[in-house]
Amino acid sequence: MLYRKMPRIKEELSILGFGCMRLPTRNKEVGEIDEPTAARMMNTAIDNGVNYIDTARPYHGGKSEPFVGRALKGLRDKVQLATKLPSWLIAKKEDLDFHLNEQLEQLQTDHIDFYLLHALSSSRWENLLKFDVMDFMEKARAAGKIRYICFSFHDGIDTFKKIVDAYPWDMCQIQFNFLDEYYQAGTEGLKYARGKDIGVVVMEPLKGGTISIPVPEDCAATARAAGYAKPTLTDLGLRWVWNHAEVGLLLSGMSAPDQMDQNVESAAKGVCDALTPKELELVKAAKDLFASRVRVSCTACAYCMPCPKGVEIPQCFRNLNDAALSEKWEAQKVSYNYLLSDSRGGGKASACVECGACETQCPQHIPIREKLKEVVAAFETN
Repeated sequence: MLYRKMPRIKEELSILGFGCMRLPTRNKEVGEIDEPTAARMMNTAIDNGVNYIDTARPYHGGKSEPFVGRALKGLRDKVQLATKLPSWLIAKKEDLDFHLNEQLEQLQTDHIDFYLLHALSSSRWENLLKFDVMDFMEKARAAGKIRYICFSFHDGIDTFKKIVDAYPWDMCQIQFNFLDEYYQAGTEGLKYARGKDIGVVVMEPLKGGTISIPVPEDCAATARAAGYAKPTLTDLGLRWVWNHAEVGLLLSGMSAPDQMDQNVESAAKGVCDALTPKELELVKAAKDLFASRVRVSCTACAYCMPCPKGVEIPQCFRNLNDAALSEKWEAQKVSYNYLLSDSRGGGKASACVECGACETQCPQHIPIREKLKEVVAAFETN
């Protein structure tokens, strides 16, 4: 495992962080974690040098933090633990203490190493300021409940700079991958934060698994020219993020043991400025292909879930994107109708009643209702 140092952080952190938003699950029920498998994965990751564990209140329908608390028994002193204040749930000053204290209890710890204001946007930041949030964070640190004051972000670059300039943050967390180089904070935000001596943690390095597709036929020749023998683009996507010296670490939401093994293998090569010109050509070819085919910019974060009518929104969009990228529409139609069949619990896009609840929660600002209509047209019509 390789490690990097961020300007205001005392510890060296593994370049691969264990994200607890997409843990293995037992069934389609939102949040139903396969705890034995997830715990084994976390143990193996720690044994392989991963020392940064990230969770949050909404992950797995509120079940991620309690799981992490149980899984880290006997291991807490080996890792840096990160979780987040749910900024959208703060309606009064007392809510700040309520959530932090409950998180400490659920995580079974007396302190959180990295405490982030979660998913900040302009409106959420302005709301938190009404309740003196930075004073709360400072007092929580003075009391030993948190160690580093941080934020995660989903909005435009101007808002990002405004928040960065408002406080000497220890760390910020941004979405960054080779498809989102100029999206939200993007490369400009990455460099801006590090220019202020703020450490940067990257989320969605594979865009929720979108980048982890088999090497497309359109890119096969470019891949061969780069000497790239991997069957998927996962390794390339991760190393592209690590190629940036400003990145402290990236979070990978690993949902199966083989994904964790692959990520650990890639992390051994996660050196900055290490991609060859031929590999960068492969990145460009993959970017061009995705840009021409991807139908919906979904990262499968599941913030939109649960749907009041049971629509499995991330799965609907995964099938749509997989069909568009592979151009195997009939095969994905079969997959969609099997995975979301009534016998397996349902969840087809046609169950949408256009209530719009999902769109208020989506950090990617996807017009979900309109995109679900595309899913219906692709997979539920003859």
